[in-house]
Amino acid sequence: MGRTELVSGSEIGDILEGSLAGRRPGEDECRRLLESDDVHLMGMVAGELARREFGGRATYVNNIILNYTNVCITDCKFCAFYRPPGAEDSYVLDLQQIESRVSAAVSSFGIRQVLIQGGHNPDLGISYYEEAFSMIRSKFPAVGVHGLSASEVDMIARVEKSSTREVLSRLREAGLQSVPGAGAEIFSGRVKEIISPKKISGDEWLRIMREAHEEGLPASATMMYGHVERAGEVASHLAEIASLQEETRGFMAFIPWNYEPNNTQLKEEGVGRRAGGVDLLKMVAISRMMFDGLIPHVQSSWLTNGVGMAQMALMYGADDFGGTLVGEEVVSCTGARSTELSGAVITGAVRQIGYEPVERDNFYNAV
Repeated sequence: MGRTELVSGSEIGDILEGSLAGRRPGEDECRRLLESDDVHLMGMVAGELARREFGGRATYVNNIILNYTNVCITDCKFCAFYRPPGAEDSYVLDLQQIESRVSAAVSSFGIRQVLIQGGHNPDLGISYYEEAFSMIRSKFPAVGVHGLSASEVDMIARVEKSSTREVLSRLREAGLQSVPGAGAEIFSGRVKEIISPKKISGDEWLRIMREAHEEGLPASATMMYGHVERAGEVASHLAEIASLQEETRGFMAFIPWNYEPNNTQLKEEGVGRRAGGVDLLKMVAISRMMFDGLIPHVQSSWLTNGVGMAQMALMYGADDFGGTLVGEEVVSCTGARSTELSGAVITGAVRQIGYEPVERDNFYNAV
């Protein structure tokens, strides 16, 4: 039986055929995909869409993740990384420490990007970030500054008693080049109330991302799944990202990643199931179909699923392996598998499945 017969015979065949013909699924169709078990067929279609766009290429970026502080007052129940102000093991990196880490990574790994994320620290004003970004851009001009979630931008605005747009504008002038998508989780107010009641709402995340795009700061979009969300809430989340992208074209990539339960308050409250590999492949395939021709890149999420599943994700619609993430601390606090990879491991993994690895920069340009 050929691919056409397989697709047309499926309960979601109309959606899959539409995707192959260039029609992105709507929110209701996305819900049907999420509720279907035809993951292999979704992967066949999504993989075809990715190959049409990227051939057999898979990109990755040599980068470090700079978790500049673990002090946070947001207390997200899914996070094992944060510490309250004044905790014995809390920290804030100073400018010299930041420079030292970036310099070592440039010398040792030839990094092209520094991903800067931390906690919601009420003791850090905007000058801390301006000095750090300015220093990195002036001393390491080949290194892209990809930093701060929308919720961190909101925290800075609260500290400064300023607007988030003003914060974004000042940070861009200081050297910020793009914004990660962290903090989105699932936009549903019901979900947010359970897992992160103190964090910004989905509507606020979308507003801040719209402002970033309008300020000339491209971004990533994300979704954290595998906890208390429902299919309709996932479909709505993806549809809202697609809607904003249709307006701004500011998202460079979409990254679905699963909740890691270990050492979290959420697990203590009974939410301890870890999403598996089939969940990842379904999310990657649906993401490619939802964002085909709209958000260029879909990431394979090796950080929370491992190299083997990331290889599979490339065949299910992903085109980007992600970063090497030297120095990662957030996911490692859950006791998950290794949270660092070398460029050699990534290129070897990509070649192993017959794809061509391509190193990229902060803006997904081949280097």
